[in-house]
Amino acid sequence: MSSDIYSVREITERIQGLLEDEFPFIWVRGEVGGLSRPASGHVYFSLKDADATLAAVWFKRSRMRRESGIDPLTGEVMLGGAGGLVDPADVLAEGQEVLCGGRITVYPPRGAYQLRVELVQDMGEGRLHLEFEALKQKFAALGYFDMERKRSLPHNPLRVAVVTAPTGAAIRDFLRLAGERGFGSHIRIYPTLVQGDSAEQQIADAIKLANEQDWAQVIVLIRGGGSLEDLWAFNTEGVAEAVFSSTIPVLAGVGHEVDVSIADMVADLRAATPSHAAQLLWPERFVLEQEVDGLDMGLARAMWRILDRGEERLSGLEHSLRLLSPSKGLDYLQERLEQAGERLGRAMAGLLQRKTSAWEGQARLFARAFGPWAVESRANDVEILAKQLTRAGGQRLRDTEREFEKLALRLEAANPEAPLERGYSLVRSKDTGKLVKSIREVAPGQGLDIRVRDGDIAAEVTDTTSDA
Repeated sequence: MSSDIYSVREITERIQGLLEDEFPFIWVRGEVGGLSRPASGHVYFSLKDADATLAAVWFKRSRMRRESGIDPLTGEVMLGGAGGLVDPADVLAEGQEVLCGGRITVYPPRGAYQLRVELVQDMGEGRLHLEFEALKQKFAALGYFDMERKRSLPHNPLRVAVVTAPTGAAIRDFLRLAGERGFGSHIRIYPTLVQGDSAEQQIADAIKLANEQDWAQVIVLIRGGGSLEDLWAFNTEGVAEAVFSSTIPVLAGVGHEVDVSIADMVADLRAATPSHAAQLLWPERFVLEQEVDGLDMGLARAMWRILDRGEERLSGLEHSLRLLSPSKGLDYLQERLEQAGERLGRAMAGLLQRKTSAWEGQARLFARAFGPWAVESRANDVEILAKQLTRAGGQRLRDTEREFEKLALRLEAANPEAPLERGYSLVRSKDTGKLVKSIREVAPGQGLDIRVRDGDIAAEVTDTTSDA
């Protein structure tokens, strides 16, 4: 047994050396108690469990102030979120279960050992990360994340079901953008809790209700940002199964861009934020205005093409009608008759001239052969023959004129438009363009074109009655 006598300082330094050599860096799990933040910026607290308490100090110089919630060197998860400088010590709270990394040292003025903290991680957050990874593997194996099963969202939907908390920035941002984009839609909010023990069941029930009502074209699941624990309702099996089973496409926009939940991965499409969800659903209005202008110009071009084709077809029909018109045929026969009359007149004049010349020649021969009396006798005979020939020619011409008149009357009788002047009409099928001669050639609902003396009438068959 040693009889050495130590001063208080000496024994304290010996104990300090032994502890620091034995525990150069350790991890200690415990519940935070006695939390104190003096003006110096240091943080004092104790770690305790059911059986013991360990004093701890987290010096200001040991805390890395950073712009992220994750230590880039150690991977330490620091609550407090992103955006601005984050002091890791700000996340500590009384009763919080944490995992602290540091060195065991001795504080000589009090002769007490303590943990000089370097790193702190929330134990609850760590468990959630492990559970999140386990759920990801489970649902991936079940095919919940498969791209083949994901459906496309409707473009510019008119009916949208929103599952979210009825108050808060998420729904306000979503509704604001919905009012500024697209051409107007109906939005039905299914209010639920988005955090806490009851949130999982309420969210799942809201998704099922939207499917049962079958009103919406798309279901939107949104929530503002928060910690992993705050967003945990969207990482639960009940919500994942409700999203997977939805017959209506689901768009999920949970948290901020860096937050990815199980619901996001199961949904048909993920939005980075609630505002981004609205941007994915509805295009900006100037884009729609450009589309309307394009459609308007396309419609105008199509209309002019149809009008041009109709005008060409009408011109062709008019030309065909002129060729087939009875009046055209009558004009043609009239022209032929006039030509025949002219030819007959020329033939008669030629025949008369030839006969006259022949008579004069014969007269001269007779005069030389028979003398004056014979010539005079022959002259009388010739005169009689000439008169007979003139009468016969005139009769032939009159017979020809009567034949022409008969042909003209027959042609006029065959003119289908002639009866129009007497109150009759021509009825044609609008579909075939043929004349309707029997009730068997038409049916109720069929369009008709009726030609009367001074124009056309469009009609439709409503009923038919047989005379038989």
